[in-house]
Amino acid sequence: MTDAASIATRYIALWNEADQDRRKALLADLWAEAGTYRDPLIQGEGHDQIDALIAGVQGQFPNFRFTVVGQPDGYGDQVRFSWQLGPHGSDGPIKGTDFATLENGRLKSVVGFLDQVPAAA
Repeated sequence: MTDAASIATRYIALWNEADQDRRKALLADLWAEAGTYRDPLIQGEGHDQIDALIAGVQGQFPNFRFTVVGQPDGYGDQVRFSWQLGPHGSDGPIKGTDFATLENGRLKSVVGFLDQVPAAA
């Protein structure tokens, strides 16, 4: 049985980890080696590309943190959860929902959807 809350919590911790060595260790523990990530703005395959994507998002939003919104759910090898990105302790201006497929308990693929993005000035 899939523990959606645990997967989502570990996934968000990975996206928030600024130390590259710790982030790479979390990534290796959570993701299958050939795992993929795709959303409307970025995509990557494998640990190195996914790590670079995370570092890029952190560089673009240096004082923002990801948090889980609502209750993650899932069944079988599928997990769904929503998140927000913003300053710590506040309502994030960026929100999304990710759908993950697991393989042997690790992330095989994640497809992200952006539910709320501020309009460009």
